[in-house]
Amino acid sequence: MPRLHRLGALVAALLLLVACSSRDTANDAESSTAAPPPADAAVTPDEARAIAKEAYIYGFPMVDNYRVQYSYFVDREDPEYKGGWNDVHSTARVYTPADTAIQTPNSDTPYSAVGADLRAEPLVLTVPPIQQDRYYSLQFVDGYTYNVAYVGSRTTGNGGGKYLLAGPNWQGEKPEGINEVIRSDTDLAFVLYRTQLFGPSDLGEVEKIQAGYQVAPLSVYLNQPSPAPAPAIDFVPPLTPDQQRTSPQFFEILDFAMRFAPTLPEEEELRARFAEIGLGVEGGFDADALTPEMRTAIEGGMADAWAEFNGFKKDKVDTGVLGSAQFFGTREDLRGNYLYRMAGAVLGIYGNTAAEAIYPGAFNDSAGTPLTGADRYVYRFPSGQLPPVNAFWSLTMYQLPASQLVENPMQRYLINSAMLPSLVADPDGGYTVYIQHESPGIEKESNWLPAPEGPFALVMRLYWPKPDALNGTWKAPQPEKV
Repeated sequence: MPRLHRLGALVAALLLLVACSSRDTANDAESSTAAPPPADAAVTPDEARAIAKEAYIYGFPMVDNYRVQYSYFVDREDPEYKGGWNDVHSTARVYTPADTAIQTPNSDTPYSAVGADLRAEPLVLTVPPIQQDRYYSLQFVDGYTYNVAYVGSRTTGNGGGKYLLAGPNWQGEKPEGINEVIRSDTDLAFVLYRTQLFGPSDLGEVEKIQAGYQVAPLSVYLNQPSPAPAPAIDFVPPLTPDQQRTSPQFFEILDFAMRFAPTLPEEEELRARFAEIGLGVEGGFDADALTPEMRTAIEGGMADAWAEFNGFKKDKVDTGVLGSAQFFGTREDLRGNYLYRMAGAVLGIYGNTAAEAIYPGAFNDSAGTPLTGADRYVYRFPSGQLPPVNAFWSLTMYQLPASQLVENPMQRYLINSAMLPSLVADPDGGYTVYIQHESPGIEKESNWLPAPEGPFALVMRLYWPKPDALNGTWKAPQPEKV
């Protein structure tokens, strides 16, 4: 009996050991699939600050793009609301100082715009035939603000056509009758149309062309049943441009925008780093849940991003070393240079790829001093040195720091090539533009570009630039202080 008793005790001990081992294994399995610890516990404040800086530079264009799209296609109370998604909305006039949603807007070409929600199915965009001497373009911009494609005078000609815009998850083939399939890497995209205006009397013709810009879902084009609609989006209110600079809620908007931007293969490690501060994870980024230490770290990262940008602008942009040709383009063009992408969004979101347009800017005069309406300047095109373009050029005034058009009694916001017949030429055949706040006198007002009282910048636009403009043979003038 004692031997059997000892044997039973041994068996019981073995069973207990097996049970404990099973529970430990189960616990290990549960722990391997458990949610990661909160961001505050996962990284130190110094690490969070560094990640926040990187994520801010990466995400600024996405957040600012969302601000514009919310204004144009979501907020019906916004004075700049255009209309709903997946329709083309045209403005049969040029932009004025009242149009402030986009910084550095052009005042040359009346705009049309499509806010594209591509989750359910692609869109078919119809372009009518347009007279050969009129420039037009459709700029396709994804949620990262990359220029993914162009339709227009330079790329596809003025004969008209039908173009299919598809999101990242569409797997179909090009339908019959479609000229080209254009793909966006994000579910929400933006199509910006520019139609050349030859002068105030030409607005009626532009309006007729805009009426021919049409958009329809692919199922309507194919005369097929529509697919199930995508879930309604609960859009979050955007931040103002000033709030985007300092508020940690910036990362809540970025987290929201990233939901419609599937991770690109080359950005998997980047997105994983961002997840360490709560970006792109289940539950999303919550600024109100940050500890005081982490909030300070996140705000510090945002300040660090602006410090890097401001230094970059002073050293590279203001001096003319770099410009729009480097800041706008496809994903392949920018090759992961997120500071360049941020510069493009800050200085002029939705700028064109260089082959479509370049934007030589002037923040300083020829002596390197910042431009201000307290001084007077001349901007001179020597004889035979007008900007070399296939389409047209313009010189536009923007007040700083808002980068918006300048209200003035003449309601003149630019000097462009269409105005040459009304400008007074210099004795040598060149042209001098007078840049100042007050009138230069009645005899010079034809060539006057009014400036604000305070700081300003000048932006030249060369649409469909010729090789001399692209390769640097032709140089934009610099304003000379009088």
